[in-house]
Amino acid sequence: MSLLDASPPDETTAGWWDATRAHRLVLQTCTACGGQQHPPRSVCLRCGTTDGLGWVPANGSGVVDSFTVVHRAAHLDAAVPYVIARVRVAEGPILLTRLEGRPVDAWAVGDAVSLAWEDLDDGRALPVFHGVEGGRAPDAHVQHEPTGQTGPHEER
Repeated sequence: MSLLDASPPDETTAGWWDATRAHRLVLQTCTACGGQQHPPRSVCLRCGTTDGLGWVPANGSGVVDSFTVVHRAAHLDAAVPYVIARVRVAEGPILLTRLEGRPVDAWAVGDAVSLAWEDLDDGRALPVFHGVEGGRAPDAHVQHEPTGQTGPHEER
């Protein structure tokens, strides 16, 4: 398995994967309450319905919500380092994705990003995000609060 392998589509995710073949980002949307969610699920997280879940296009812009730099990949053939991030898309849901297009130490929480695609061998594609010129989302702010926890190499 390589870094770009993905689980096969199932009854819940087939619509999302079909859209990725055309490099279209869609979000699962509930017709009962209007809630949008990702990843796709068989139930609406907002109202609990299992009927009326469909797909609406997303515009592909977002903001880095959180990220980590991976220095030891889970797959031996993956080039390191790389960046895994939570990106909050403009419509609200969060996607777990990769950040590309700049050095790993050049990313920050609050960076504005736009959608790109990494094609898979089977015709599907994975959404990845690249930084937007200018860098920060207009309302981005970062709050750092102490957790009271220390890592293995820190002193109290």
